[in-house]
Formats: sequence, structure tokens, C-alpha cells
Amino acid sequence: MLQPVERLKSLRESALQALGEVDDPDQLESLRVEYLGREGSIVTILRSIGDLPQHQRADVGRVGNQVKTEVEQAVKEARRRIEQKMRQSKLQKEKVDVTAPGWSISAGRLHPLYRTLDEVLEILISMGYQVASGPEVETDWFNFTGLNIPPDHPARDMQDSFYLSDDLVLRTQTSPIQLRHMRAVAPSLPVRVIGPGRVYRRGDEDMSHTPVFHQCETLLVDEGITFGHLRGTLEQFARRLFGSGVRVRFRPSYFPFTEPSAEVDVSCTACAGEGCATCGNSGFLEILGAGMVHPEVLRHGGYDPEKVSGFAFGMGIERLTMLKHGIRDIRRLYQNDLRFLQQL
Repeated sequence: MLQPVERLKSLRESALQALGEVDDPDQLESLRVEYLGREGSIVTILRSIGDLPQHQRADVGRVGNQVKTEVEQAVKEARRRIEQKMRQSKLQKEKVDVTAPGWSISAGRLHPLYRTLDEVLEILISMGYQVASGPEVETDWFNFTGLNIPPDHPARDMQDSFYLSDDLVLRTQTSPIQLRHMRAVAPSLPVRVIGPGRVYRRGDEDMSHTPVFHQCETLLVDEGITFGHLRGTLEQFARRLFGSGVRVRFRPSYFPFTEPSAEVDVSCTACAGEGCATCGNSGFLEILGAGMVHPEVLRHGGYDPEKVSGFAFGMGIERLTMLKHGIRDIRRLYQNDLRFLQQL
């Protein structure tokens, strides 16, 4: 059996050799614990000096401290060598090739729906109208009663509207914005207001319908307003939106909040009015509904229909977007497919 001094010298040789070859931080820590830890082989011999014969203690203590110091220094050098190697490896992996071609981040753009809405608003604002807003959760009165929609009207059916309670409903059109604005400014004249926003209607979700969509409704109230003013406004609006060569057609219709009422068509943007599959060979495409404000709606807004009159028209922004870009399925506007959106 080796004497303590010989064991210490043997441990020094094996420790220095192992520490000179180690290249992993975990292995280094294992070697440090093996030789210099609380239960390490070198430390164990030094702790046992008191059990040795008196004549051996001095030599074992001197050699043991020398071996411990040399091994500690070897651990430090191995740690420094491993850390340097790791830094070099990390720098190599993160090296930037300054000769590589550059790349850029594509800038985002407005969604086609909001580009169309911005275009509509720009045209109407330039004609003297101001933008107003209103709540998407409306009272039954503002959404229906105040707009001359009687209790037995189909729009009141629970199958067509999203009711939150007996008196609260997700607005089915943006007309309540007009009514709220009239009540806020009455009896001031003129009233020129645009009401854009989201609306909600229960029903099928297919190529031409979705439960959530966008509307933009316009109102003018003043003394002496006639259907001729409405026609002139819409012809100017259509030509600025679809081009100077577009033709406008009015067809009699029915809306509870206007009288008389009309559906408004423009000559087909695909065939220039010649007739094609897009327009069903009619040469025209429907874009909005319009009419003279019903006297009852004027009264609810705080105006005397014997003294003033007005017109209103409303359009679906999704429909306008589909017509402008030749989109056949409304659902494409909500699928967030970049391959589709980037074409627009």
C-alpha cells in the first residue's frame, strides 16, 4: 500500500493529465469534485494528517498543500481554456457574412375593405359631410322604432338580429348613428353626416353573406332638399368611385326609414354595361339603397318634416370592395390569406 506522500504524488500526476485533456465544463466540474471536493481524494488525505505518525505529518502536509495548489491551478487553466473554446465556437456560429445580399422587411398595408372605406369617406368628406360614430350595441328604439321600423317588421325577428336583451341589440345597420346625430344637433341646419362602422345580422354565411360586415350611411337634412339633390349626389359619388364613364340607374324599392326609396345601380364594371356573367347580362350592378328621409324619422330626430326634408343612402363596404376588385366570394375578405390580399 502506497504511503500518503506517494499517493499524493500519484494523484497529482493523474489529476494534471486528466485536467490537461478535459474539454467539457461538466467533465471539468466532475474532476474538480473528484480531487478537490469535500470528499475528494486529495482533501481526504489532508484531513487525515492528524491520524498519521508524528514523523510523517510534516512531509504529508507540505506535499499535500503543494499538490492541492498545483491541481487548483490546473483546474483554473482548464476552465479558462474551455471558456475560450466556447466563446470561439459561439462567435463562429454567430458570424455575420457582410458580403451576403441584403433583405428587407415588407411594409404592411391597409386591408382592401378599409382602403375602400377610406376612399368612400374621402369622396363624401370632400362633398361637405362629416364623419360621426355610434355604439355597436344599440337600444331597440334607436335601431328600430326611431327609424320607423314597426314591431312586426321581419328585421325584429330573433332569427335576423343579435339580441342581447329585450331592449339591447347588436346594431343591424349604421342608421342609428344618423338618428343620434340629428337628436344631438337639432334644430341646427344643415345636417350632413356619414355613419361608417360594423353591423351584425344573423343569417347564412355564404359567398355573398356574412354575419358581420361594414356599412357606410350618409344623411343630408336641410330646407328644400329634393330627390333631385339625392340623384345628383349619387351620380357624382359613383363617378368618382368607379370612374367618369359609369352610368347610374335608380329602381323603385322599399325601406321603412325612407319614402320614396330606390335601389341604386351602376353600369357593370366588368363589361361597361354591355352585359356579362358578372352582372347577369343586365349591364348593371346594385351598389346601395337610398331615398328621402321618412317624415316620422325626421320627427324622431327632432326636426319638423313640414319645414325640412332630407335624403339618406347606405352602402355595404364589402360589396363595393368586391365590385371594384372582381371578388366573387365575400369570405375571401376575412380569411387573412396573404396570397389573396397581396393581389389587391
